[in-house]
Amino acid sequence: MRRKGGKIVKKILCFGSLNIDYTYRVPHFVSKGETLAASSLTLFSGGKGLNQAIALAKAGAPVYMAGAIGQDGLFLVEQLAGAGVDVSFVSVRTDVRTGNAIIQNDDAGDNCILLYGGANRSITRAQVDEVLAHFSAGDFLLLQNEINELGYIIEQAHACGMRIIFNPSPMENDLLTLPLKQVDCFLVNEKEAAQLLQKATIEPADTEKQCMLLAQKFENAMVVLTLGENGAMLAKNKEIFFQPAYRVETVDTTGAGDTFSGFLIAGLLYGLSIQEALRQAAAASAIAVTRPGAAMSIPGQDEVADFLRERK
Repeated sequence: MRRKGGKIVKKILCFGSLNIDYTYRVPHFVSKGETLAASSLTLFSGGKGLNQAIALAKAGAPVYMAGAIGQDGLFLVEQLAGAGVDVSFVSVRTDVRTGNAIIQNDDAGDNCILLYGGANRSITRAQVDEVLAHFSAGDFLLLQNEINELGYIIEQAHACGMRIIFNPSPMENDLLTLPLKQVDCFLVNEKEAAQLLQKATIEPADTEKQCMLLAQKFENAMVVLTLGENGAMLAKNKEIFFQPAYRVETVDTTGAGDTFSGFLIAGLLYGLSIQEALRQAAAASAIAVTRPGAAMSIPGQDEVADFLRERK
């Protein structure tokens, strides 16, 4: 554990994906049967695990990354370490390529993503046990749905008293078979919330109700519902907190949710009020969408502080 401003801070383990992102700039998303010329191709580091770990580190949190890459992904470890993430628990495989994403980024700044799991799907229970042996009760575990053995990781982390934060993205139906009652905090968007509630859709007017329903379903957990350009809300102890989004010129929304998650968790970890932590997270994600890429678009603490001062 570490101290910051006299406050003891537990460690955060991000056990998640590390990807190489191939980002294509297109006028619109390709349709069925269509051949579309991209105006550019850029390689970025990515993966929800990597993105969220870097966001946590840039927000000042003591974060450790666990996961797996192939030999082609060594530069991802270098970038994590450069951002202040402890990379002791990243395994380098020789028999599989690093996971990757094919991203279309259109002229409106929106994106759609095709994922290949690669090394992210090669996590073993032996690796899980070895990593978790370095953490203890009260430490935090941040998970997403881009690696295998999630159920085992949740069960073992819960057994040793870690506090589990889960971002069930990308959402798949088999996630409902995981031991979700052991999760302490859910980070979801509207679609993921609807799927966790086993509902088809969430109407914009019903988002507050759906957030509270999710908090009732997982009564021991805090629920954070991100709403894109409409902001975010958080449900805890039967109370709802809302944070509007900051209006900026959008360039690329890739990684905005991961940036929000990292700065929110870090803010709460360091004792900010829920509303202050939400405001910090909204500012960080607003800055991120004005830049291309995912991890490389994440701002630092000072930049977020400047952004908030300008909008007081």
